[in-house]
Amino acid sequence: MDPLNRRRQTCHLAIEDGRGFARHLADGLLLAGHEVVWVPTRLMAAHRKLHAATGAKSDPVDAAAVAHAAIATPGLDRHRIDERVRELRVLVDLRADLVRRRTMVINQVKAYTHLWLDHTPGDLTRGPGMTSLTTLLDDTETSTHVRRVLVEMVTEIAELNKRVRGLEATIRELVTPLAPALMEITGISHVSAAVLLAEIGDITRFTSSAKLARYTGCAPIPVYSSDKERHRLHRGGNRRLNSVLYTAAIVQQRFHPGARELLARHEPTKGARGARRVLKRHLIDVIHRAMIRDRASWQHHITQHELVA
Repeated sequence: MDPLNRRRQTCHLAIEDGRGFARHLADGLLLAGHEVVWVPTRLMAAHRKLHAATGAKSDPVDAAAVAHAAIATPGLDRHRIDERVRELRVLVDLRADLVRRRTMVINQVKAYTHLWLDHTPGDLTRGPGMTSLTTLLDDTETSTHVRRVLVEMVTEIAELNKRVRGLEATIRELVTPLAPALMEITGISHVSAAVLLAEIGDITRFTSSAKLARYTGCAPIPVYSSDKERHRLHRGGNRRLNSVLYTAAIVQQRFHPGARELLARHEPTKGARGARRVLKRHLIDVIHRAMIRDRASWQHHITQHELVA
């Protein structure tokens, strides 16, 4: 560390890229005045194999690999904090947890009603499906214990539905002023826009849509074999963002004329899945431009450590 940085007591820290505790740790370090950069997991793994004596995995070995990767790669993404996006991220994560819990309970209810009532209910995330199932339970004779289990699970689903809807209303209020251009894209709902903001944060950290495509796992990987150039699916990247893009592509396939034309043009040579991957890659360009426009309109401060010359 140079003398100027020593006087300011600023540390340059590298953290393996990830969500959860790593993100909270990076927030705390940045707010304390330190510079934090993110090291992709695959880059860390490559340096672990390169520098470790045996290639074994342990916390000290991983920490050393992260440090080697940060030193060898000066252009790594620097951590930034946007307080509005930070709050939005908490709501998005909670909603995702509640939806996972609701899906599990709904699957259990469907299995039990099929087994004990010879009936498979409809969509239990909406009112009509819940009303139909409640009416069936009231009109059907079954054992006391089975009824108790089903009633308790249906009650839990109703409570989860209420909580998810409440979170979605709050998310809509927070994301609308942050992503007006993003939400104009066909297939990007307020929840999808919130996930994009929560996972990406400040879009300016991606200087091109190609880098964003690689981050989301939508950039095809070139494969050279037998003197034939081809591309294969990239199974890495942020899978949460990839899921949002897949949903947007499906919606655009149904409702967007331009998307249907693009799919029809590529399906004869690439197949249905290959054409959909082309559409997802095109969506990355559209989303990147929209997020850049939205970012330019933000008036609030974004915390980031300024590099010292």
